[in-house]
Amino acid sequence: MAYKVYTQAERPDLNDQMADVLAASWSTFMLHDEVAEQHYDRLEEWFGSFQYLLTDENDTVMAVGNSIPFYWDGTLEGMPKGWDDVFLRGIEGYAQGQKPNTLSALSISIDPKHRGLGLSRQMVTAMKDIAKQNGLEYMVVPVRPSLKHKYPLIPMENYLEWKTADGAPFDPWVRTHWKMGGKIMKVAAESMLIRGSLAKWEEWTGMNFPGSGMYIIPGALVPVRVEAEKDEAVYVEPNVWMQHVL
Repeated sequence: MAYKVYTQAERPDLNDQMADVLAASWSTFMLHDEVAEQHYDRLEEWFGSFQYLLTDENDTVMAVGNSIPFYWDGTLEGMPKGWDDVFLRGIEGYAQGQKPNTLSALSISIDPKHRGLGLSRQMVTAMKDIAKQNGLEYMVVPVRPSLKHKYPLIPMENYLEWKTADGAPFDPWVRTHWKMGGKIMKVAAESMLIRGSLAKWEEWTGMNFPGSGMYIIPGALVPVRVEAEKDEAVYVEPNVWMQHVL
């Protein structure tokens, strides 16, 4: 099959399809990150040339990539705290007229109907190409390990130590980046924050939360903290910072 890659700036006519792919690719609660809810529209408005999509020959959107440029000093200490922080750095840097030197992935979403075709590698390659075309020095990725949700009680640091029989990373998504030259930098322990009332979480998950405690939620990488007396549940997601050489 012949695939084509476009930026969102080039194909705004496919925005509805892009939105459909995103909605189909993620657990509902993942679409309610506080930073994303406040600033997501800025991605198209300010960074349309860094959002991209992969289509088949019929202009059917099969995968969507979101990324944001920001300034990084190149040190481990200077890395953003995680997904939320790099999103905010990109927004604030643009508003202040700061020249970016780094591209951070935000997400790569493959339509569930088209998984298993090797599109994830093509999407990572396309993101690297976009970074190079825009003259950026670095590319970093707050990786969301694809099987971590099956092991929510295992600390991320321990999970990253797991290997396959041939010594590769156990997690398929981490392994994809690793095989493409990505290097693990550090764990982003507080990468994303998703907070909401118990009614909202019940709507998002289809679960009931009758009392306070730590709940294992399908699709969540770590347990969700429920405080019934506050009518609030909070999910703090860890990710893994990886760097690709451009």
